[in-house]
Amino acid sequence: MNKNSLSLFKERLSSLVIFREILSDPIVRSLYDYLDALDKAPNTACSAYCEFVSKLYEHGKGLLDTYLQNLIFNNENVYVKLVGEGKAPEKFMAEALEHELALLNELAMLSPEELKKPLAFDGFLPAFSSGKAEIKQSYIDRIKNIGRYGYGIYAEHYMFCLDDNGTIIPVKHPDKTKLCSLVDYERQQKIILDNTTALLEGKNASNILLTGDAGTGKSSTVKAVVNELRDRGLRIIEVRKDQLTRIPALLDELAPNPLKFIVFIDDLSFTKSDDSFNALKAVLEGSVSSRSQNTVIYATSNRRHLIKESFSDRDGDDIHINDTMQEIISLSLRFGIHVTFERPDKNTYLDIVHHLADEYGVSLTSDELDAMAERFALERGGRSARLARQMIEGLLAK
Repeated sequence: MNKNSLSLFKERLSSLVIFREILSDPIVRSLYDYLDALDKAPNTACSAYCEFVSKLYEHGKGLLDTYLQNLIFNNENVYVKLVGEGKAPEKFMAEALEHELALLNELAMLSPEELKKPLAFDGFLPAFSSGKAEIKQSYIDRIKNIGRYGYGIYAEHYMFCLDDNGTIIPVKHPDKTKLCSLVDYERQQKIILDNTTALLEGKNASNILLTGDAGTGKSSTVKAVVNELRDRGLRIIEVRKDQLTRIPALLDELAPNPLKFIVFIDDLSFTKSDDSFNALKAVLEGSVSSRSQNTVIYATSNRRHLIKESFSDRDGDDIHINDTMQEIISLSLRFGIHVTFERPDKNTYLDIVHHLADEYGVSLTSDELDAMAERFALERGGRSARLARQMIEGLLAK
């Protein structure tokens, strides 16, 4: 590709409409600046080329085709949003999409030799990797299966949380727990897995409350279900207790998205005077907004009724004491499914220990492992799946 061809390529890039946002990407921008320098300031072109390659090394590991493909797949543009909402884009938009995808496919195939050819430089210039990209067809395939792939940050990540401003941000190092690693709670796992599968299939799915003793695997089960089903279009967003009032706005934001979401609240409990109690209650029972069809709420708690309750609450001065008590327990009743995780008995606890020992290759006899596990539980005041894992991890650390 000669200088004139590269100049024309720059003009074609400037005509992007649907994917115009990618022109502000640091790598694409620096490549554009290099092509511009070839036209307007040839004496700076060598430096501009090296700036482009430097950014490609830093942000894309030197792989132009792979970087551009991910950038395009994750782009949250007007076309993909319309498709995600179940709307058919106008014909002229579809034509623009095909044209731009073909152009971006060419961009991903630009070789270092083509880019360096117009430079009058005898010294060493760094190379990078590019290749036969199939961006156009791959993108069209993803559009057809948008309910599985998603777009924007949801295409690249699958676990999220809210920051202090209520903005959805990805979890860069998500929990990798698998269902096969969670032992002896198969009944509870099946209930949650079946309900989540119903959500993915567009069937009626319920909000779930998971209660039970600490360390029995409630939150681990939810995350393991997400790991099991994320390739089918499932995402999870964790919301802290102090962020519950943000849930209505969150549900509105997620409603047009083609993916399915679990809004996850871990270790939920309230005092009777807690303002966020009524906020969550309103979300669960539905207020003026219709319930979102792509979102469920899963919450874990060590308390069955979620409210911290004292004997003085039962003997209080409220004239209608029964109504007061019903109000206190009403929140838990608004979850369609209630799953209880009981503290494991001795046999179940040892079964979990042996399963984890086999999984991680701990070489102790059965009697040694049993004695150590029982001693570990006794020192910590009881048995739980969490303690079993902590013991095995402690052995591995030694």
